[in-house]
Amino acid sequence: MTHQTRRIRSIAGVAAFALGALALTSCSSGGTPDDSADAGDLTPVTLQLQWVAQAQFAGYYAAVDQGYYEDEGLDVTIAEGGGDIVPQDVLAAGDADYAISWVPKVLGSIEQGANITDVAQIFERSATTQISFADKNIETPADLAGKNVGSWGFGNEWELFAGMQQNDVTLDDITLIQQAFDMSGFLSGDIDAAQAMTYNEYAQVLETINPDTGELYQPDDLNVIDWNDEGTAMLQDAIWADADRLADDADYADTTVKFIKASIKGWIYAAQNPEEAAGIVTAAGSTLGQSHQLWMTNEVSKLIFPSENGVGLIDQDAWDTTVEIAQDTTNETGATIITDDPPATAYSNEYVQQALDELEAEGVDVNGADWEPIEVTLEEGGN
Repeated sequence: MTHQTRRIRSIAGVAAFALGALALTSCSSGGTPDDSADAGDLTPVTLQLQWVAQAQFAGYYAAVDQGYYEDEGLDVTIAEGGGDIVPQDVLAAGDADYAISWVPKVLGSIEQGANITDVAQIFERSATTQISFADKNIETPADLAGKNVGSWGFGNEWELFAGMQQNDVTLDDITLIQQAFDMSGFLSGDIDAAQAMTYNEYAQVLETINPDTGELYQPDDLNVIDWNDEGTAMLQDAIWADADRLADDADYADTTVKFIKASIKGWIYAAQNPEEAAGIVTAAGSTLGQSHQLWMTNEVSKLIFPSENGVGLIDQDAWDTTVEIAQDTTNETGATIITDDPPATAYSNEYVQQALDELEAEGVDVNGADWEPIEVTLEEGGN
């Protein structure tokens, strides 16, 4: 499914109501019909997501809805992902102009020959956790020994494996369970410690009735191992571009700056206006329930804001940690993600820095140091 640049009038009308302390100067950069790009002059751009429409990608949908891409002269089509779509492969094949994917997954593709570049590291923090019921007494990675440990695989397992190896827990010390992309195995008791994204699967548990109480599960019912705290977090959602085109096509390089700039504005809007942003994603075709969508919007903003150096700027230490884990952590077959250092073209701050400079010149707060999340009340089933 694809979604093209447009304004959803019923939702965009509330955009002037800004929440929090982020200073986004206007809903669509203050342009007038005379100084905005004419529709016929817009540059077509395709963005490939790594999953279906959901608030994990709220900033991009908000940038479409609020006209931020149009303001930069871009006609953006958002192509949804799915289980059989590898976004970096779509990009490398020339079937998309930009793609969203996790850094460790793309590092493996780069080593296999994909010439693509991380041009904006949107998520600064990892959302991956390992959760367990409190009565299992799994509070640290060392406590995973002897337990049934769930993992989705497909490139999602490396933070877990790195955290285990850092604590001298080998794969022989656990029973590794192939976890479905839901929490059914965890809730049924087949999995002691399950993978859960803070913005998705963790909420799925909190949206479920605890049979012992007749009420929804509460955070106190769970122990959470956060890989950010354990030092094995890896960089996740980033904007990837075609390295060859960046080097050889000045127009594409210019479009990259514009695309990043508008996307950052979309993420700022989503952080300021989580209810409206959740509604925009739902209108784009997401089937998630209302409270779950809002939870996801709020939690994803926590991965971005506050931003230490400006949204999207790639932190060298975080990049180096991700590369080190990718080289040194082994999976159940003894393989690592990569065997060599990634090329210099694997990431660049050149384009995101230009975008940030332009935004700051327009008075936009690109750090959000004073941003605060909202309180979200989950309903049964995420409704």
